[in-house]
Amino acid sequence: MTQEEAIQKIEGACKVISLEMMKLTPNARYIREEEIAGDIMKASYQLTIELEVIKKKLIKLKGRDDSSLL
Repeated sequence: MTQEEAIQKIEGACKVISLEMMKLTPNARYIREEEIAGDIMKASYQLTIELEVIKKKLIKLKGRDDSSLL
């Protein structure tokens, strides 16, 4: 597998994870235990932050690849 293929697979996984993450917060609001609902929402937020870190690193990596062609 090439680096480009790996990047594409990781980006695809990130997209799937992002779509699934969007379901957490709205559904967590229906959890009657406020503390647990809050913990779920907090963890969801942290996961989203970490997912964005991965996506930004891939963008940076792709930018390096493009600049090497010049």
